[in-house]
Amino acid sequence: MADSLFPVRDGLRAAADLAAAHLDGVAARPVWQPMPEQVRAALLDAPLPETGRAVGELLDEAARRMLAYPMGNGHPAFFGWVNAAPHPAAVAAGVLASASNPSSAGGDHADVPLERAVVRWLAQLVGFPHETGAGLLTSGASMATIVAIGAARHRALERAGWDVREKGLAGAPELTAYATAEAHSCVRKAIELLGIGSRALRTVPERVEKAGDAGGGPVGAGMDVEALRELIARDRAAGRVPFLVVASAGTVNTGAIDPLEQIADVCGSPGGEGGVWLHIDGAYGAFGAVDARVSARYAGMARADSLALDPHKWLQVPIGVGALLVADRALLRSAFSLVPPYLRDESGDALGWLSEYGIEQTRQFRALPVWASIAARGRAGVAADVAACNETAQVLARIVEETPDLELAAPVELSIVAFRYAPAGVAPEQVDEVNAALPAAIQERGMAFVTGTVYQGRPVLRACVLNPETREEHVRLLVAEARAAGAELLAGATTR
Repeated sequence: MADSLFPVRDGLRAAADLAAAHLDGVAARPVWQPMPEQVRAALLDAPLPETGRAVGELLDEAARRMLAYPMGNGHPAFFGWVNAAPHPAAVAAGVLASASNPSSAGGDHADVPLERAVVRWLAQLVGFPHETGAGLLTSGASMATIVAIGAARHRALERAGWDVREKGLAGAPELTAYATAEAHSCVRKAIELLGIGSRALRTVPERVEKAGDAGGGPVGAGMDVEALRELIARDRAAGRVPFLVVASAGTVNTGAIDPLEQIADVCGSPGGEGGVWLHIDGAYGAFGAVDARVSARYAGMARADSLALDPHKWLQVPIGVGALLVADRALLRSAFSLVPPYLRDESGDALGWLSEYGIEQTRQFRALPVWASIAARGRAGVAADVAACNETAQVLARIVEETPDLELAAPVELSIVAFRYAPAGVAPEQVDEVNAALPAAIQERGMAFVTGTVYQGRPVLRACVLNPETREEHVRLLVAEARAAGAELLAGATTR
């Protein structure tokens, strides 16, 4: 028996060495580089093997063809999307979770109480009230949003005397939901998937105000609370059932935080009769609450009915772990619990199985990497890392404001900086054309990686700092690359 373990040990040690070499060498390599066509073709057209191969040979191929062409999000000069560098403790714990390989649906094994503890830790980190069992880990915030909106739908129709689990939506009262144009696309996807239809999703206007005391700065945006109030009143007067408001604790475009306290006032207390379910999308931004510099902006978040967040973003857990926190544990369970005879566990505790609180039955052991990521740093270490990202974003914002041919597109609240290449004397439509092409041009240069978006109708660069190892030198490099690539694009456009 002992001899049969040596290939396993050798394989795991070899994999650990490759992973460590990859992580150690990230900063010395290009942030991103195009995959050669022959490598792409070898992966895409790989034939189904007839016989097996040695683990060492497989790992060698994985290193040459896969680790050699990463997305780039481990590099401190990576500013794309909202993708974090993995924390080494979470990477190591992920190996142990895979080796254990339980289904975290329920039962009497360690991952069940660990998940409940980890969910409590997440609630404590961001200041969300918590009772044991009032939440669960998911594959990401998109899945958490589906679960939250499903529970909101269940509560609203149950109050209206309609059992949506039995009858479906045909003939049910007409539901309406509310979010700004900056809401993440997963909100609309969930509304569509749950049969409510995107026609029921009202777009709430954003309030507009100048940032700071000085005039002429970028405009701030967030949900217009009075407009929300009016939309809800209009739908109620028409006989519809307003059932959901989605607010943001940090939008993915600019990191803007909606006025959560005022929105909570409109929605009413969690679980209150006649209230509208308040769901807060904190996938990216909720962990900003641990930064004392901005923690006051999260007032009202604790009053939500549900909060989605992503440990695989700011907590640096390897991708595949989101979380949902809810105010009413019993309501979440009543919306989803379905226990067939072969899964009944009469010896279990009163909370039942984790799978009764969402739509996934077989569930990955997600808690162990989250536990390791938090435990390795503690609350103070997590807060320091979040604050470091926010401070680096402020440095980038100051550099952009001091650079004549760059401009901020939005105020910087958290660790996202939206900015534009905008030299004086260039026509607005030409500036837009250059900025639309600029992210790809920067990426191809290989020194920094940034993505773009559209904000208030105009293309912008969007730099997201999620790596606490990102320093001023890296943001200055990004600025230099943006200006150089922008000048090249502009020169090419003017010679056409």
